[in-house]
Amino acid sequence: MKTSTLSLSFVGDEILPELPEVETVRKGLEQAMIGRTLTEVILRRENLRFPFPEDFASRVIGRKIDSIRRRAKYLLIDLDDGQVILSHLGMSGRYTLFDAEKVNQFETNGDIDRSSRFGSATGFDGRHDHVEFRFDDGSTAVYTDPRRFGIMDLIDVGEETIHPLLESLGPEPFGDWNSKQLAQRLFKKTTSIKVALLDQRVVVGVGNIYACEALHRSGIHPQRQSKTLVRKDGKPTKKLDLLVDNVVQVLEKAVEAGGSSLNDFADVNGSLGYFGHQFQAYDREDQPCLKAGCGGTIERITQSGRSTFLCPRCQR
Repeated sequence: MKTSTLSLSFVGDEILPELPEVETVRKGLEQAMIGRTLTEVILRRENLRFPFPEDFASRVIGRKIDSIRRRAKYLLIDLDDGQVILSHLGMSGRYTLFDAEKVNQFETNGDIDRSSRFGSATGFDGRHDHVEFRFDDGSTAVYTDPRRFGIMDLIDVGEETIHPLLESLGPEPFGDWNSKQLAQRLFKKTTSIKVALLDQRVVVGVGNIYACEALHRSGIHPQRQSKTLVRKDGKPTKKLDLLVDNVVQVLEKAVEAGGSSLNDFADVNGSLGYFGHQFQAYDREDQPCLKAGCGGTIERITQSGRSTFLCPRCQR
């Protein structure tokens, strides 16, 4: 395994991750960490966004990684004793994976107390390498987070539904989510449909980029009131059926492409996320709409402090 970086980047005024990026990170960590036993955990500070759990390192050392799950934009790392490491990458978090051979090349570099031995290999000369997970095969996973908005907690399996960060989350788009469920949440809501899609209580993980794309492909104006997509009897309109289908399809395609980061997002093999090459609306301000026969021009507006890209001609 070569050195690889699983990172999150800024794209204009947008902050990743969204679901496809987190799913890409999950797959990369899964490939490298499943079946490995933690032999050492180094914490270089007392907190990220929140303090680390008490005795965090000692409680996970000696434990084997059984599986790695995703809930919304959170990673759930299952240990063999029923504990779960809950990880969120925040605004600038990244995991970098080093195999044993690569680790040995860095063995004598760095100050273990102040900065990691990996230096520029993780960025920022190792000054923001806040956590190192070392495994029984000699490999290491380094968590780097210059802004420190990431989260790392330790819970018991089964507590996911009652954890304060997870308990209010809505359905997963890749689960049994459908237009009937969405219609129930949007019934009589005057909130704009774009803002509703970003509400993690309505559906998780969609995020700004994919909401723009799904709305464009569905021909729905992002400022349209949510309730107008639900019939008076509470059932979904055909437009809402189409929107749900497009949300799922856009997310699936983005996962297949490894995400949408335009800068340094990479999967476990070091490959960049290329869904950006499939954008039809997002980040295409003043460019022609790509829908056949439309002839419109993509515009940018601001909703709840976030950029929204749309074609005013074909989105109603």
